[in-house]
Amino acid sequence: MPLKYKLQQVPILEEQSLFTLVENRSVYSMDACELNVFETHQQAKEVNLKFDDWVLTSMLRGKKVMHLADRPGFEYLPGESVIVPPSELMKIDFPEAGKDTPTQCLALAISAEQIQSTIQLLNERHTKAEQGEEWRISSEHLHLANNLELADIINRLIKISLNDHSREKDILANLALRELLVRLMQTQARAFFEQNYKRLASHNRFGYIIQYIKENITSKIDVDKLSEKACMSRANFFRKFKEEFGYTPADYILKERIRLARTYLQNPGNSVTQACYMAGFQNLNYFIRAFKKEVGTTPKAFQLGLQE
Repeated sequence: MPLKYKLQQVPILEEQSLFTLVENRSVYSMDACELNVFETHQQAKEVNLKFDDWVLTSMLRGKKVMHLADRPGFEYLPGESVIVPPSELMKIDFPEAGKDTPTQCLALAISAEQIQSTIQLLNERHTKAEQGEEWRISSEHLHLANNLELADIINRLIKISLNDHSREKDILANLALRELLVRLMQTQARAFFEQNYKRLASHNRFGYIIQYIKENITSKIDVDKLSEKACMSRANFFRKFKEEFGYTPADYILKERIRLARTYLQNPGNSVTQACYMAGFQNLNYFIRAFKKEVGTTPKAFQLGLQE
């Protein structure tokens, strides 16, 4: 399971401030977007919700079961986001919501003009590595685990929406929205390549590079040689890789090794040292520092937490 970064908490409304116990809605409007905070304080099933624009929804607390068109229902938990296309009907169940266990979710509706201008700018100034490919919001990878970068920018938009009352509020929101859209497309790209790199490896340079990294993750990988394997100049490869995925190749390799180490640490028979070297790290102290920075806890604390 990918690491999931939870968002900052938004205060729960007092019961006397609620208009309804199911999907009570607080709205914060700006020029190019509208932030909605929904709260549900009792169990409910098949609650319908629809927006005219693309909307980014993010769980803050509690659990939903989300049903989207042509997709099986899925649990929706804090640390996760769902991108919903315009006019798509969401059917939502609240199996655990209650007075003391409310569900809270935000929905950020983004204007079509903001999305189009951002994508146009990216396609003009930051063309994709593969000819014919363009930047876009995918309708395939909608359910995402929040990475650190995505969580940070969503938190910034929450802060602007709820707390910023300056004259520059809309300007700040528009700048943050552009970054959010880039982060979303990079997150979708990573999800797409994670699921399809074997199929892509024969005809897509980044698909091939991802496959090579995964197959050699426990060995020493010469990052500078990856550009040769991608048939690109070193500078162009590093630039395009980071534009596509939001990480440098070295960052991607590090995150892959930490992901593998987490898997090894789930076995109580593996020590931290064993997990370190089995995951391809060459230095135990570096592994512990990198793991704590990425996961938020030391490898030993992570392993002990799994056993509680």
